[in-house]
Amino acid sequence: MKTLLRAALMGSALAFAGFGLAAAEDMPGMPADHMMMAPHGAMLSLSAYGETKVAPDMATISTGVVTEAPTAQEAMRLNRERMTQVIAALKRQGIAEKDIQTSGLNLSAQYNYESNKPPELRGYQASNQVTVIIYDLNRVGQAADAVVSAGSNQINGISFGLRDPQAAEDAARVEAVRRLQAKADLYARALGKPIVALRAFSEGGGYQPTPPMPMMRMAAAEAADSSTPVAPGQLSLRIDVQGTYELAK
Repeated sequence: MKTLLRAALMGSALAFAGFGLAAAEDMPGMPADHMMMAPHGAMLSLSAYGETKVAPDMATISTGVVTEAPTAQEAMRLNRERMTQVIAALKRQGIAEKDIQTSGLNLSAQYNYESNKPPELRGYQASNQVTVIIYDLNRVGQAADAVVSAGSNQINGISFGLRDPQAAEDAARVEAVRRLQAKADLYARALGKPIVALRAFSEGGGYQPTPPMPMMRMAAAEAADSSTPVAPGQLSLRIDVQGTYELAK
């Protein structure tokens, strides 16, 4: 009876140890690179990333017109007239109609507030925002100046991007896999255990356009031979990879 009880306790302990090992593998606090024992041989879990930098080939500007008037109809009329001029100015800059999209249209009552007094209606505010895609980066500053001259009193931001990020992403993928394999080879040599096979592989990351950056210019455009300076810089694309390698016993 004691022998059977001792065997049952040992079996429970081994099962608990196995459960603890499996739980530790899935634990979010586990380091990205770690090794665990497996029936066939040690399993080495590694992570790496690849990154590539590329010049953007498109820009997106958010601009708009805000007008106020005593009546809602007048606020909308003034806004419509000025936005029509803004869109015409964009087209004169060579921007196609399909690359100009309304992104916000709003009309709201405006009140004056004083202590111990009910709100007093002072008029209405109309707002019309458009998002503009520009493919000639040399004309981004000129386009910004042109819309301001035409009546825009808001430039909310500018972002740069890629029309087709596939090539840049693939270059980052190749670099990520190269780094992952180099790391695996290094661990294998240090441990003295050759790699048997890659048992699991996953990818994360990828292309994300840069968020809009403030680009405020409320004054009239400068002389025709100058424009607001805009520096596109470079975009950074990163691909993260994870791999699990089986090592020889």
